[in-house]
Amino acid sequence: MKFKLLVLLLMLSPRLFAQKTEPQIIITPLTKNYYVVTSHGYPDKDSEPYPANSLFVVTDAGIVLIDTPWGEAQTQQLIDTVEKTYHKKIVLCIATHFHDDKVIGFDILKKAGTKTYSSTLTYQLAKKEHNKLPEFTFGHDTTFTIGSLTLKTYFPGEGHTKDNIVVWFPNDLVLVGGCLVKSLDTDSEGFIGDANLKNWSTAIENVIKYYGHAKYIIPGHLGWQGGVEQLSHTMDVVK
Repeated sequence: MKFKLLVLLLMLSPRLFAQKTEPQIIITPLTKNYYVVTSHGYPDKDSEPYPANSLFVVTDAGIVLIDTPWGEAQTQQLIDTVEKTYHKKIVLCIATHFHDDKVIGFDILKKAGTKTYSSTLTYQLAKKEHNKLPEFTFGHDTTFTIGSLTLKTYFPGEGHTKDNIVVWFPNDLVLVGGCLVKSLDTDSEGFIGDANLKNWSTAIENVIKYYGHAKYIIPGHLGWQGGVEQLSHTMDVVK
């Protein structure tokens, strides 16, 4: 009996260990005061950790974050790291859509004093799915000013989800495309359970119309090399 129990524990131990292991975030400089945060989540119960991108900007009035890391503990890692490194707090976080990989850290951020935002539609969809909710919402494309930093939200139409937005930093030509934009590292549409495949290309065309001159574009997952080439690549992937 003891032998059987030992064998069972040995079989379960790798799975139990995997559940307890929290990935470490990776912070990569992008340009000037912009940094990409790579976190990891588990799309399926038995899947390997999969990378997700957030972006933060260090400003004279605090740190601006687009999309939370993919995990509450990883969000806390980011809070602790930026306070230690830059002696600043995350003052604003905006989610690009309602899925967990973009909103799961909202409660942790709110406890740290961050003002959390999403579109009204994102809030509604997150609430329906019992995902984490922001404290504030905006009903249409909105411009935010934090210190000397200006950023703009833009809804280009349905694609990856009904609510996907992009976030534009006009002074430095940086665009956070979220999961609407596919990395050059993949030829897969990814999760399409909430997607509008018929309109996805049109949404990308709208992004190109307004932000086709972007110098840097950060997709929701994987690498961000290639700049605007990622937009035409996305159209090829989703057609």
